[in-house]
Amino acid sequence: MSSGVTAVEVRVSSQWLRLREPADAAARSLDLAREAAAARAGTGPTVVHDLGCGSGSMGRWLAPLLDGPQHWVLHDRDPDLLAVAATEPPRAAGGLPVPVETRRDDLTRLGPGDLAGASLITASALLDMLTADEGERFVRSCVAAACPALVTLSVTGEVRLDPHDPLDAPLSAAFNEHQRRTVGGRTLLGPVAARAAADLFGALGAHVEARPSPWRLGGTDRALILEWIDGWVGAAVEQRPELAAASSGYLRRRRHQAEQGRLSVTVPHVDLLALPAGPRA
Repeated sequence: MSSGVTAVEVRVSSQWLRLREPADAAARSLDLAREAAAARAGTGPTVVHDLGCGSGSMGRWLAPLLDGPQHWVLHDRDPDLLAVAATEPPRAAGGLPVPVETRRDDLTRLGPGDLAGASLITASALLDMLTADEGERFVRSCVAAACPALVTLSVTGEVRLDPHDPLDAPLSAAFNEHQRRTVGGRTLLGPVAARAAADLFGALGAHVEARPSPWRLGGTDRALILEWIDGWVGAAVEQRPELAAASSGYLRRRRHQAEQGRLSVTVPHVDLLALPAGPRA
C-alpha cells in the first residue's frame, strides 16, 4: 500500500476521540473481544493490526483482554493521531506498555500484503467512512490474512433521543443521508456498511457474529452529548439546508436539556467478528 492520505481528507480531532473514548469502551462487545482473543491466529506473540487507529483507543481497550506477549501495528492516515497513539500505547493486563509501530497508510487502498503476519485485525468506527469498493477491499484483505477480524462501532442509523422532539425524525433522516453522501467522487456506505461487510465476509467463507454496541449517553455524559449533538445537527443541516432555521431553536432546547442532565441519547452501533473458516473446521 502506498503511504499517504486519501483523496478526501476528513480530519478527526484527537480531542473528539478522547472525549468519546469512555463511551466507545463501554459500548464495545466484550463477548466478541474475548472470542477474538481466543481465536487469534498463530502460536507466538499476538500481532494486532489496528486499521484506522486514530488516537489508539482500541488498543487501550483491547490489549488488557489479550493473553501473552503482544505487538500492535497502528495504521492511520493522520500523522498527528498516530503520534498520539504512539505516546499513549496499549497496556497489557499486568500494566506493562505494549510495543507498537505506526504506519501512515491510506486504508482505502488496503491490500493483503499490508496485513502480513497479523494474528488479529481490528478496526473501530471505520466501515461507514468507506465506499462499497473500499469496503469490499477491506473485507477481502481481512479474509486473505486468515485471522480473526474484530470490527467495532459501525453506525446503524437509528438515533434515539429522550425526551422526544418533533425535529428528531427529520434531522435523523438528514444525518443518515449525510452519512451516505458523495464527497470527492466517493459515495460513502454510512449506516449500511456493517451489513454489507457481514454479507461479504460470509460469502467469502468467514463465520460472522454481530453484537449491538450502542452508545447510551445520559446525565453524566454532558460534555460528549453537547459535542455530539452539535456535530449531528450540523451534518443534518449541511445535507438539508432547509432545516437550518428550525435547527437553531432545536439546538438551544437540546443543549439546555443536556446542561440540566435531562437529555439521554442512544446512538446504535454494531460490532462484527469475522473468523476464518479454517479454525472452525
